[in-house]
Amino acid sequence: MVLKKITPTEARTKLERGEAILVDIREPAEHARENIPGARLVPMSRFEAPAIATNENSPAVIFHCQSGNRTQANAARLSACGAQDIYFLEGGLGAWKAAGLPTRLDRNQPIELQRQVQIAAGSLILLGLVLAFLVSPWFIGLTAFVGCGLTFAGISGWCGMAKVMTLMPWNRAAAA
Repeated sequence: MVLKKITPTEARTKLERGEAILVDIREPAEHARENIPGARLVPMSRFEAPAIATNENSPAVIFHCQSGNRTQANAARLSACGAQDIYFLEGGLGAWKAAGLPTRLDRNQPIELQRQVQIAAGSLILLGLVLAFLVSPWFIGLTAFVGCGLTFAGISGWCGMAKVMTLMPWNRAAAA
């Protein structure tokens, strides 16, 4: 099933009128860092359609993620929520912010795990290149190792660096 798209301003209007509920399908750590006030958190990793209860006064459900891609990719599962009207927020949280609409941001929460992995992988690749240039060409192996790890993660869906990042103190504190 294809979900109907709705712009951030249209979504806000429906929410203010009580014509819809907003459901954030991102993971708890993402939601804790930044969210749209009033959005109900129902992560895709634990999504159960009956958990989205609607009533006659709010027949529409608007799903959102970070960019809209995750919501569209899970349209079939989301459409099983049984609501009369089901929308996805076009452009997700990013578009909501770009439209100048309010969010709650908690800078004390860690940034998303995917971004942490990107920062760590990019830093290791740059470090390997700098060390290969300045110290020894053998340091190019660090760059190759990280590149192989990222390729494996993309193919298999399992990322060792992400597993290590979840053990970092700033991520453990957020989960507690």
